[in-house]
Amino acid sequence: MGATARLTGEVVRPGDPGYEAARIGWNRLYSRYPEAIVFCCDAHEVINAVEWAREEGIALRARSGRHSLEGWSSLDGGLVIDVSRMKNLEIDATARTATVGTGLTQAETVAALGRRGYVIPTGSEGGVGLGGVVLGGGFGLLTRSMGLACDNLLGADVVVADGARSAKVVEATDRSNPDLLWACRGGGGGNFGIATSYTLRLRELSDVTFLIARWTGHGELGALLRAWQREAPVADERLTSALEVDSTAVELSALLYDGSRRELTDQLHSLLTIGDPEVTVTDDAWPTVYGSVDRGPNDVANWKFYSQFVTRPFPDEAIDLIVRYMGDAPSAPSNFFCSSFGGAVRHAPPGGSAFPHRDALFYCEPGAAWNDPALNSKALGWAAGFWRALRPFCDGAYVNVPNAAASDWEREYYGPNRARLRQVKATYDPENVFRFEQSVPPPPAVDRAPRRPPPDRAGTGERPPR
Repeated sequence: MGATARLTGEVVRPGDPGYEAARIGWNRLYSRYPEAIVFCCDAHEVINAVEWAREEGIALRARSGRHSLEGWSSLDGGLVIDVSRMKNLEIDATARTATVGTGLTQAETVAALGRRGYVIPTGSEGGVGLGGVVLGGGFGLLTRSMGLACDNLLGADVVVADGARSAKVVEATDRSNPDLLWACRGGGGGNFGIATSYTLRLRELSDVTFLIARWTGHGELGALLRAWQREAPVADERLTSALEVDSTAVELSALLYDGSRRELTDQLHSLLTIGDPEVTVTDDAWPTVYGSVDRGPNDVANWKFYSQFVTRPFPDEAIDLIVRYMGDAPSAPSNFFCSSFGGAVRHAPPGGSAFPHRDALFYCEPGAAWNDPALNSKALGWAAGFWRALRPFCDGAYVNVPNAAASDWEREYYGPNRARLRQVKATYDPENVFRFEQSVPPPPAVDRAPRRPPPDRAGTGERPPR
C-alpha cells in the first residue's frame, strides 16, 4: 500500500499538554507511556490508526473506558486506539434494537436507553466502557432475568487487520461472519480486532424493586454466605442479588425486575432474619436505581482483583477461609464480592457464545483496594493469597477481571471454547496484530485449515446494522 497511512482524530503524544491526562487509566497501580494516543470518532479513524501502527511496526492496544484492571489497554512505546468518543446511539423501535458506539459507558447507556423506555443488562459499575464489558460477558443485577450483556449482542462492526499492512471493517451477525459474533459474545476485548459499534437487543423498561441490607461487622458473615449461596442461584429468575464484604460490614444488594416489595422481601426472608440488618427498599425505574447500584469507591487509586466462578456450593472450609481473610483485610475498602448466576444465564443465545460459565452458581471476586503506596506489598500479597486459597473451591475465571498470575488462564476464561477461539483468531487476525499479555493466541500452524478471508462490509451484500 506504500507509506501513506496517517493518524486521524485527536492525536496526543509525549510532551503534549494533554498527554498525562490522556495516558492515565482508572487503576493507578499500573502506569504506561504510549508513543501516541489517538482518540477516534468513527470506524474510519480506527482503520487509519491500525494501518498507521502496522506501517510503523509498533504495537497497538484498544481502549474504551480505561478500566482494564491490569492496564492492558495501554502500553509503553506503542499506540493506544481510544474509542471513548464514539458515543452514538440509534434505536430501531420496530426491531427493538439499539446500535451503539463502543465508547459509551455503562451509566451513559443505561440513562440514554431509559429515556426512550428501554433497558439492556449491563454490569454495575457506571464508568466501565461498554466496548470491553460486552465482549467479555457483562453481568450485574439484571443478569438472572435478562442474561449477560453479550447474550443480547446481535451484531458488531469490528475493525480487523487486512493483508500485510491494511485494516477494514467487518460485520459480525448471525448471517455474516457468525463465528466472529460468537467470539464477541464472551471471547474478551481486543483479541480479534477493535469493535466500533454494537447492535443490541432491547427490553422494555419496567420499574424495579431494589433492596439493600447491611450488617455491621463480620459476625453474621458465615451464616449469610451459607444461606445466600444456597438460595440466590435458584431464586425467581426476576431476582438477582450480590453480597459484598468490606473491612467493616456485609451488604446484600437485591433487585427484583417487575415485581413488588412483598415478593422481594418474601424471597429474601431467610437472609433478612439473620442478625439485625439495616434494610432499605426502593421502587423506581431502573435508570434511577442504577445510580445507587454503581458500586465501588471512587477515591481509591490502586486495585487488585481476582475473579472466580463457583459451580459447587462452598464447603464450610471455604467459608471459614473467607471470614478469616476478610478479618485481616489490608485496607478499609478491600472486599470480597459475590454475584448470583443461574436463571437466564443458563441459556446461551441463538448461535451460541464463547462465554463458558453457564453452569456457575455465582461469581466471586477477592479484591484489594488502597491508596498508600506503602501498602502495595501487603495488599498485593493479601489479594493473591486469598485468590490462591479459594482456587480449590472454584472453577473458571472471568476474562473481564483477568488473573494475570494464572498459568492456565486460557482454560479458566474459556474452558472448552478455547480451541474454537484460536481458530477465530487465525481467521480474523492471522498476523496476531491484536495481542497483549493474555490475548487469544493463534492455533499452532499444523492446526490451521485454509480459510477464506472474512468479507468486508461492501462484500457482504447486506445492509449494515442500524
